[in-house]
Amino acid sequence: MTLQKNLVQLAMITALTVTLSLLFIFPVPATNGFVTLCEVGIYTAAFLFGPIGGFWVGALSGGLIDLLSGYPQWIIFSVLIHGIQGGIAGYFFQKNWKYKNISGLILASLFMVVGYALATAFLYTWPAGVASIIGNIMQNVFGSGLTLMLISALRKINFPLMKEGPK
Repeated sequence: MTLQKNLVQLAMITALTVTLSLLFIFPVPATNGFVTLCEVGIYTAAFLFGPIGGFWVGALSGGLIDLLSGYPQWIIFSVLIHGIQGGIAGYFFQKNWKYKNISGLILASLFMVVGYALATAFLYTWPAGVASIIGNIMQNVFGSGLTLMLISALRKINFPLMKEGPK
């Protein structure tokens, strides 16, 4: 597959991730923030394109979601946290062992939850950081579940990007 084709596909997944996240945005009053479904796009890109694709979709969508939803103070944190989250998931998805998908989702989710708790504590207070943990856990649980269902559906329809990739 050519580089241009991969870039277009990653850009489309990024656009879909941002759109999905802005359509379904759930406010969290305790932290004056929100919970989205961005993990679906990040984890799907990581599954289809590995750590590089997961990183770029995570970083770009995380930054764009914050920019478009009016939280510019979060952009640098979201770029780093969601980018590394997608990279971790993509790294594990490429491995060749039985529990790689679940392991990748758990470790990437853990990184995101801890990263946002620390970022919230830095930007606001440590009680706000602690309060953000539950919302971020829920975001990752729903995102991981939806991703596993999406990947299963893509396999069943022989989606072209699935090739001989992760099983």
